[in-house]
Amino acid sequence: MDHARVDYTGEGLGEDQLEPTAYRQICRWVEEANARAAVSADVPEPMAISVATVDAEGCPNVRTVLMRFLDERGPGFVTCLTSAKGQELAANPQIAAALTWPAMFRAIRFRGRVELIERAEVESYFDSRPYGSRISAWTSRQSEPIGSRAELEAEYERRLAEFPERAAAGEVPVPPFWGGYRIVPDEVEFWGGRRSRLHDRIVFTRVAAGSLDDAGAWRIHRRQP
Repeated sequence: MDHARVDYTGEGLGEDQLEPTAYRQICRWVEEANARAAVSADVPEPMAISVATVDAEGCPNVRTVLMRFLDERGPGFVTCLTSAKGQELAANPQIAAALTWPAMFRAIRFRGRVELIERAEVESYFDSRPYGSRISAWTSRQSEPIGSRAELEAEYERRLAEFPERAAAGEVPVPPFWGGYRIVPDEVEFWGGRRSRLHDRIVFTRVAAGSLDDAGAWRIHRRQP
């Protein structure tokens, strides 16, 4: 297979460049990714986060969603709770996830477990979604089989009719099968691509209870590339 090699020309990440806590470092890189996305097409979706779960047979399952929450507790995303990922997380809450910005030669990896996001927080986010996205949440029973695209669009039209006046008032309710997960990390790795594949990998490993903004809860060390 022909493949053009790319020499990674990122700035990397040195210990002297780190923010005081993992949370502040995450926020800095996310803010910089969003800033680049605002002026350049090479970061088309800065909030895309890949999340990996395991099924009942222990087989990994990965997909990309959008990070919709981020605070000192960890990053979070929304989904249909009865989807494949929802069922897998209900059976085994362990998760791995990654924010990746190839054009910036940066990635953040998370390993830990999930917890359900409080319903009030989910409702607040849901109300901020565009009308069509709220209707789609009611339309799709994510991961379940469907006979055709026409069936999906017919269900969407049915849901449009179900919430016309309430939708105009911004009051489409959150579906009972829809919610959010927060990743509670035990490990956070910051990857910075550098020339000749001598990349930087700075890792925060949990050593005590505490948030991502609690410096005393984490040990910082470097891994070989």
